[in-house]
Amino acid sequence: MTGENVPGLRREAIGLREVLFQSITAMAPAAAVAASIPAGAAFAGGSLPLSVLVALVACLFTASCVAELARQLPAAGSVATYAAQGLHPAVGFLVGWGYVFVEALVPPLLLLQLGFTTAGTLHQEWSSYPEDLWWPWALAGAVVIALAGYFGVRASARFGTVLGVFEILVFLVFALWLIVRTGGGNTLSVFGTAHTAKGHGGMGGVFAGSVYTVLAFAGFEAAAPLAEETKDPRRVMHRAVLGAALAIGLFYVVTTYAMSVFIGPDRFTAFGASGASSWEGVARASFGLFWVLVFLAVVNSTIANANACANVSTRTAFALARIRVFPSLFARVHPRYRSPAAGVAVQGAVAVAVVLGLGLYYDPVTAFLLLATIIVTVVIGVYIVVNLACAGYFLRRRRELFGPVRHLLFPLLGIVAFVPALLTAAGLPVFDFVSELTAPVSYAGPVVGVWMAAGAAVLCVLVRRHPGRIAETARVHLDEPPTSDLRPNGAVQP
Repeated sequence: MTGENVPGLRREAIGLREVLFQSITAMAPAAAVAASIPAGAAFAGGSLPLSVLVALVACLFTASCVAELARQLPAAGSVATYAAQGLHPAVGFLVGWGYVFVEALVPPLLLLQLGFTTAGTLHQEWSSYPEDLWWPWALAGAVVIALAGYFGVRASARFGTVLGVFEILVFLVFALWLIVRTGGGNTLSVFGTAHTAKGHGGMGGVFAGSVYTVLAFAGFEAAAPLAEETKDPRRVMHRAVLGAALAIGLFYVVTTYAMSVFIGPDRFTAFGASGASSWEGVARASFGLFWVLVFLAVVNSTIANANACANVSTRTAFALARIRVFPSLFARVHPRYRSPAAGVAVQGAVAVAVVLGLGLYYDPVTAFLLLATIIVTVVIGVYIVVNLACAGYFLRRRRELFGPVRHLLFPLLGIVAFVPALLTAAGLPVFDFVSELTAPVSYAGPVVGVWMAAGAAVLCVLVRRHPGRIAETARVHLDEPPTSDLRPNGAVQP
């Protein structure tokens, strides 16, 4: 760069605890346990705990790659910077283009879930409350997230930490309670293949269940975009990414085991996200008012996840704006809180527009499924590219640090683990357990295609007119001393 700098984010504002919970809350553990992981029960049945364990091992391969890159390249651009360094700056730009898009869609996704979950529960308790009056709750959540982001990374990260601790404690206590109540029914046979669903016997059913469970791990990399605001980021980021994936993976194993043995492994095929054989259903039937805590934990999880992913989208947009491949508006930081205030405002506006636009045009559940398909498809694609980038970076740039297991075998295993999940998320019936998507959820593929095609067009323009800006995608700003010739309002120097 030739003096084209913007004021940076607040350095050393947060530590390991906050960064760890940035990744943990981005994984939405309570919402995943209650609504996402149960999808695997239709295939794995009572052997779902084994599916979760398989998914954990598979995800740790990619988490290891992200952690290795985060230690070497602490940058707000995170996955975009990793791809630029490990593969090519043009790939880094496209990864950043897609990543900002889907991370900006995560808050509206979770706000929709907040809306229909709250409205549905209130209607169930008090029939006079309209079940379709979901949108005020979604808008209230949008205000909370915007305020947390506006007041800076300390406020946002600490807010996420409190929310994360609450949801984990509720489900962990409930799980241990279920295990105790099960008594002699506890069995390690759920970690074998004896209880898979009819028609999905043996490891085939376990594998199918694990593919759906892998999707619950998405978000473990969310700590990485906070690198420039973290104390000792090279050490902390590595621990946070791996720690979040491992800790929440074990949390998933314990909670799934508890529910499997409580309901009964041979009756577990009926387990789902709602009804009597669900977390809330079991809590209502067996533990009285404890269901209220389960409900609050799920609601809490939606807000925490939306808050964490808003941090990701605004930091990634900031990183791309300061090198002028995104509009400079996104590089403006608040003079006091050093938050990307303009990005936070745009993120909030996008969230409200998407929530109301899709939620009212279709319905909140359909809109949720459409957004979820878009997000998971792109995020898994990003994971595959990051695995490749890990191998490329250590082979091409840091050969002296190259380890064949960590930097070649793990990336390859990570790719192998996520390809079936990508096909499943996209609804491509390559495997017999994958269901073809129906409209409007099937529109997710074309939406992603149009967005990435637009990114490719922007890339072509930048390569022709400003090739240096694309090269800057690989820049690690934290390695440079701060400069003083910056405009106070955060604009890029001409």
